[in-house]
Amino acid sequence: MGISFIIFLVLGFFIFLSSFFTVKQQTAVIVERFGKFLSIRHSGLQLKIPLIDNIAGRVNLKIQQLDVIIETKTKDNVFVKLKVSVQFMVVKETVYDAFYKLEFPHDQITSYVFDVVRAEVPKLKLDDVFERKDDIAIAVKRELNEAMTTYGYTIINTLVTDIDPDIQVKNAMNRINAADREKTVAEFEAEASRIRIVAKAKAEAESKRLQGQGIADQRREIARGLVESVDVLNRVGINSQEASALIVVTQHYDTLQAIGADTNSNLILLPNSPQAGSEMLNNMVASFSASNQVGEMMKKGNRKRAKEETKKPDPIIESGYEDENNEDDETE
Repeated sequence: MGISFIIFLVLGFFIFLSSFFTVKQQTAVIVERFGKFLSIRHSGLQLKIPLIDNIAGRVNLKIQQLDVIIETKTKDNVFVKLKVSVQFMVVKETVYDAFYKLEFPHDQITSYVFDVVRAEVPKLKLDDVFERKDDIAIAVKRELNEAMTTYGYTIINTLVTDIDPDIQVKNAMNRINAADREKTVAEFEAEASRIRIVAKAKAEAESKRLQGQGIADQRREIARGLVESVDVLNRVGINSQEASALIVVTQHYDTLQAIGADTNSNLILLPNSPQAGSEMLNNMVASFSASNQVGEMMKKGNRKRAKEETKKPDPIIESGYEDENNEDDETE
């Protein structure tokens, strides 16, 4: 008798404990009585009748995410794989519909995502799929909201998180992108080269201009020095022709001296014989004398031609004179 009573007490204690249960936060519990819906219990300590009431199931009220991978074809016949992430939750007020109307919500959502994506993507080319992925996500969300609201689910957001075309297409796109970037690099390098060439040409032009100006100034000073040298030689009785020849010969010997001073010079001055200076002097004096004679003869010829032109009678005056004589003859 004592053992039976103890067993009865133990069984009664466990039955009493089974009448209590807890519900976690953001969770709803469906309680049924003899297989019929009784109530929905929310977070906290709850009580049910043992052996009569039964916990039929628990519904998660948190935001859940379902990743759906879909393979479809674009308008330009490129197969792509899209990963669509759907964020959804059960509304607290519609726990009954979510539990009793829909048995496999994940499969239902996946079917709708497949249907929408395979209806939208074939309308777009591959490049447009990348550019308009937000439009695809909006279309999926709109379609899911219309369908899943009836079953107590609300769609928080849908995201197209990945677009993965065929590997060959991806490599071709990478090559196109690389070629385009190489083209841009070539254009920039060509522009930089052009700028360098223009800058170098401007620098050379400026250098030559300054060099020419320096040479001009040098020659001007040389000419001024030659004029002064000729004036000095004229004062001592040397005419201008002999002075010019003497200056040229002096420069000739100065040049020889400058060439000889440089031991590494390969320059040869022709003529460079010992008699070259005297021959050059005689030739220059002779050429100056000949040029003066030619100049004097040209001057005489010009003066003679001018005198003859001044002696030539005016044809208009002579014709007038002849007409007057003819008139006198006729009158006589």
